[in-house]
Amino acid sequence: MVHYGHSNQLRQARAMGDYLIVGVHTDDDITLTVDGRDTYEEVKQAGRYRECKRTQGVSTTDLVGRMLLVTKAHHSSQEMSSEYREYADSFGKCPGGRNPWTGVSQFLQTSQKIIQFASGKEPQPGETVIYVAGAFDLFHIGHVDFLEKVHRLAERPYIIAGLHFDQEVNHYKGKNYPIMNLHERTLSVLACRYVSEVVIGAPYAVTAELLSHFKVDLVCHGKTEIIPDRDGSDPYQEPKRRGIFCQIDSGSNLTTDLIVQRIITNRLEYEARNQKKEAKELAFLEAARRQAAQPLGERDGDF
Repeated sequence: MVHYGHSNQLRQARAMGDYLIVGVHTDDDITLTVDGRDTYEEVKQAGRYRECKRTQGVSTTDLVGRMLLVTKAHHSSQEMSSEYREYADSFGKCPGGRNPWTGVSQFLQTSQKIIQFASGKEPQPGETVIYVAGAFDLFHIGHVDFLEKVHRLAERPYIIAGLHFDQEVNHYKGKNYPIMNLHERTLSVLACRYVSEVVIGAPYAVTAELLSHFKVDLVCHGKTEIIPDRDGSDPYQEPKRRGIFCQIDSGSNLTTDLIVQRIITNRLEYEARNQKKEAKELAFLEAARRQAAQPLGERDGDF
């Protein structure tokens, strides 16, 4: 599952130019082989290893935990319940385990994080301003395929993505959607090369005021069902009236619902995998602690 933390890592890796990047992970997250050894040991010894730090605050483990627990504690302006807090402290962990690498994290939005992902460019004369709106939850290949096709609609496109508030998404999707809150979804969409700007907390209905404010030339929507607004009206009635509405078929069958269903179906397998992973990491920590405690001359450099 790729989220904005991974996107930031890949950006850093590209910036390293011709240097050989064999492994991209963080210095606070480790990857071990089945026998408990550092996956990148040989690469490090060869001097060909570089670390790219991931944006802090969210992890795949955290997102999966939200799907399985089915609470809304991760939504913006929601208080974390005692049930979710207990689950967050223990999800996927071995009994009594306190591994700093396996578990869930809490995301804190800052202006610097947004600046890091934003293009900072305004639409230029001759560019076609295209507006798309939605939840863009668990930003996946279906979203990317859709945005890529929208991008191809114009010679010089400037795509603005409107992201709905968490409560709005929950109203039309139900259950505990969105899985990622508004701040997390913002960074995920900003990380996409086809998106130039994001409206954080866009209105559900695409109004005349919105179209005029952003000088929108075209409004696009995927082939998914368009849920009526709270008053029963079509949220795209204004762009349709102006003749600037277009539906795009991404060609992908992948949806956020399908991803969540896969995770729920494989819950036991996932939790067993996570516990096994943490057991290896705890063993690695203990071996590292014993190694550090040995006199310098007695160290063999091998865990």
